[in-house]
Amino acid sequence: MYFLQKVPINLIYFTEICEMAISKKLAKTRIEQDDIYSIPIDEFFKSAFSVDCVIFGYHERELKVLLIQRGTDPFQDYWALPGDLVYPYEDLDDSAKRVLNDLTSLSDVAMRQVHTFGKVNRHPLGRVITVGYIALVELMDINPLPSKWAKQTKWHSIKRIPKLAFDHKEILNESFRALKDIIVAEPLWSKVLPEKFTLTEFQAIFETILQREFDKGNFRKKINGLKFLIRLDESQQNVRHRPSSLYRFDAKLFKQYRDKGFVFEF
Repeated sequence: MYFLQKVPINLIYFTEICEMAISKKLAKTRIEQDDIYSIPIDEFFKSAFSVDCVIFGYHERELKVLLIQRGTDPFQDYWALPGDLVYPYEDLDDSAKRVLNDLTSLSDVAMRQVHTFGKVNRHPLGRVITVGYIALVELMDINPLPSKWAKQTKWHSIKRIPKLAFDHKEILNESFRALKDIIVAEPLWSKVLPEKFTLTEFQAIFETILQREFDKGNFRKKINGLKFLIRLDESQQNVRHRPSSLYRFDAKLFKQYRDKGFVFEF
C-alpha cells in the first residue's frame, strides 16, 4: 500500500520540477539566452549616438530651460531639447558644441556631461544612445536664434514645461537633479552672479535652483567666514532700501576649500 501511494506523489513532484525548469528557461531574457560570441560582430556597431543639451538660464529668481521647436520628423513641431546625432568622426564634447550652435546659434557655452540615456526603444528610428550635457547661464547674456531644422528657440520656465519629444522630459528631470547636486559642490553659481553682488542675490540663486526657501539669518550663519566670498568696501547704489554690502567671488580661494571636500550644507 505504501508503495502504491508513493509512486503518484513522486510523479507529481517530478512533473512540478519539470514545469518549474521550463518556466525558468522561458523567462530568461534574450541577453541571458544568447551567447555573446554567437552574435555577429556587426550587430554591435548598429547603434547611433546623440547629444542633448540642457541649457538652464537664470535671472532674478527665475530659472528657465532653452527649448527648440522641431521642424522635422520624428516629433515635428514638438518642443525639445537642442540635440542631434553625433557624426562618426566626432568626439562627444565637440558634437555637443556643434549641435548647440547648429540649432540655437549659441557658442562658447561651457557644458558638461551629466548622464547617459540608453533605453532600447527611446528613438522611433532605431537604437540611439544619447549623452546629456548641461550648462547654467545668465539669461540676459545670451540670445539664442533658431537655425538648421529648428523652427523656434524659446526659454521655458522650469515650472511650466510643455510636452517634449522623445524622452526629453526624463533627460530634463535628470539634468535638473544633477544641477542641484553640482550647485552645492562647485561654483557653477558664479556663472550667473554679477561681478559684485549682495548676499541676498547669492541666497536667491540657491533658493531658486534648490527650490527651497532659507531663513535669512540661518543662511548668513552658514556662509559666514567663507573666505572665497570677499566683502568689499562698497555698498549698493541708487536703491530705495538700506544699501547692502557688496561681495566678490575668489575662485582660487574656493579651490582651496573644494580640495578639502567642501560642499554647502543647507
